Amino acid sequence: MDKLKSVLSGEEGRAQDRTILQAANEASTLGWGTRMKGFIGCFVIGCVCTLLGVCVLFIPKIGITLFIVFYTFGNVCSLCSTMFLMGPVKQLKRMCDKTRALATTLMLTCLVLTLCAAFWWKNFGLALLFCILQLLAFAWYGLSYIPFIRDAMLKLVSMCIK
Repeated sequence: MDKLKSVLSGEEGRAQDRTILQAANEASTLGWGTRMKGFIGCFVIGCVCTLLGVCVLFIPKIGITLFIVFYTFGNVCSLCSTMFLMGPVKQLKRMCDKTRALATTLMLTCLVLTLCAAFWWKNFGLALLFCILQLLAFAWYGLSYIPFIRDAMLKLVSMCIK
């Protein structure tokens, strides 16, 4: 009787659509074990690329270019690794929170400027400066996830400067 009632009221199509959406959602979500494997894998790839970049830095002529590529790719992989833990939409929302918006903007800007300086402007000194700024911005972004640590770091730096 419920089936007949849903067909007559036109709700059968909605129930089928909802089922399709639920099935698509279930198929696209990852289990906790898969999320951890993805996080660890992506983070390890990021760390290996960063270390590989440091290792190839001293190769004549192409070393600095390889360093910039590996270093930037490593940072991008490390940043993307956290998307496995909380999901891409939640990660993007957290990146754009008012407490992290400046750090996120600086980090992404430094990533882009590093690659521009290396490949478009061909200024490797500037590219290395942007790599250093990239490191600092990435660290500042990472610290934003630990409550009150950035305030403590600012106080520590102000005490050291005085």
